Order: sequence, then structure tokens, then C-alpha cells
Amino acid sequence: MTKSKYALPVLLFVSALSINMNEVISKTKVEKDIQQDVEVIEMSELSDLVNLFKKLGYTSEAWAEGDREIPRITFDKVSEGWKTSSSHIPVKLKKQVFFRVMAPLVLIANENILKERQAVKTLTLDNEKLYLIAKKYKIINTLNDAVTEDKRQKLIEVVDILPPSLVLAQAAKESGWGTSRFTSEGNAFFGQWDFSGNGMIPKHQRKELGNYGLARFESPLDSVEGYLLNINTHKAYQKLRNLRANIRKEKRTLSGIELASTLDKYSEQGQAYIDDIISMIKYNNLQHVDEAYLSNKHLIKLINKA
Repeated sequence: MTKSKYALPVLLFVSALSINMNEVISKTKVEKDIQQDVEVIEMSELSDLVNLFKKLGYTSEAWAEGDREIPRITFDKVSEGWKTSSSHIPVKLKKQVFFRVMAPLVLIANENILKERQAVKTLTLDNEKLYLIAKKYKIINTLNDAVTEDKRQKLIEVVDILPPSLVLAQAAKESGWGTSRFTSEGNAFFGQWDFSGNGMIPKHQRKELGNYGLARFESPLDSVEGYLLNINTHKAYQKLRNLRANIRKEKRTLSGIELASTLDKYSEQGQAYIDDIISMIKYNNLQHVDEAYLSNKHLIKLINKA
């Protein structure tokens, strides 16, 4: 795992997938404030997960035939045996499993952002929900701040999705394909730092940076959402937000490879980190994940039985 400047053993996590989410808000969006049907499925072995994927039609064969539908799947944490079992299976299968389980989380997180984005565009300036979104994205800071039309425009630039190809590549690199101790201990998939004193302490902590650790998250989905919020608000990623806004104005499709070129401050490795992420996207054909869409069926929650 790289050290982010700012800012996982069976794994309830199969070939790179795809996500058409650049601006259209799905009618099947996961509503956090509305109770939805959830099917709980217990998993004890990797074969259980692979069989579930087959039952759902979530396979490489379906993908090759042009099926871009991804089931709504979530899970609470990486299972205890993944680090060991993943080292004894073919690398191709390890990657496939990781991407197959992480992709739905990225799509769900992006869906939620698109919901917020639509609210930013349509709500009146005095709407309390708009105020809360502005506060979440750090456009306003105090109770006395008001949302103006100028601030609405700033919100439109920051309340936006990231191409799943980019998110998946960073998750794989930062979590070591889900095997990092920070991922298994705290659902940390993206190496985000925490200076609150509550983070997970790395073995080789740099004293000059103060009392920092790796941020903990309640679930893998929370980790994805935390990463997206970090990219959308931290000053270190202003270049990415500027480029994304320009791509929107030009009515072009967001590209993970293109946006990755701005992440020189995500890691101490600088350009080498950017090169690694771009190489991962290309080698694993993750750019195709940007064409996929979520199923309109119920949510499936995976539970590790072992």
C-alpha cells in the first residue's frame, strides 16, 4: 500500500466490469433514507461466491456478450481467510473476485453522489437539504453562511462522480487487492490518513508528520464514499476537480486514465504513482467498467459464515 499524503481472509468481493454513470441518475438509486428490500446471503467459501455470481448472471461470459448489468451487492468487511486464500489461487481469479465485489460499491456510491448533484441543481437556495450538502462539501463553513448562486455553481463542480475505472485501480493498489491489515482491521481501501488520533497506526510512522494513522470505516461502502468525498473536497485534488469540470463543459465522457494524470499529490511517489494507476487501468481493462449500470433488483448483503 502506498502512503497517501492526504487522504483488507474468503473475500466477499470476478474480470473487469463496466458503468455508464456520467450524468444520468438511475431510477433505481439506493436511497439511504428509504428502507429497501435486502436479501442476506451467507458465504463460507470462495466457491459460494462464484456460484452466486453465476446464479445472478454476473460472469465473464455474460460480460463478453455485452451484458453490462451489475447486481447490487454489499458486504460489511473482508473475511478472515482472504489474505491466505488469495495467495493460493490464480492471480487472474484474485483480481476478478476483487473487482466483481468492489464494482457494485463504486456504482452505489456514485449513484448517491448523482442524487446529491441533482439536488444541487434543482433545490431552491434556501432549502435546508441544499445547505447540508454545501456544508458536507465544505462550500460553507458556519451556521451563518448562506448558499448563494455562486456557491451553487461551486457545488456543481465538486458534487460529482469519479470514473469507476479510477476508483477500482486505486482500491486495488492501496489495499493490496484486499489483503492489507488496514483493510481487514478498518475497512480502509484507499490509504486515507487520519490525524484525529483514532486512526490505525502504521508500523513505520513518520514522526515529523505528527500523530497520524489510517482512517477507519464502518464498512467497505463507507470507505468508498469517504474516498470520493476526500477527492471532492481536499485542496490536494483541485487539479482533478478542475479537469473534471472542464470535461463536463466540453460534454466529454469522464476518463479514469485522464483524471489519474492529476493525482501527483495522492501519494509520495508522485508521477510514479500516476504511472502505476494508469498501467493498472489499462492492463486490467478497467476502462470498460465505466459503461456498466446497476441492477434494479433488491440489494444483496453478503455475510461471512466461516
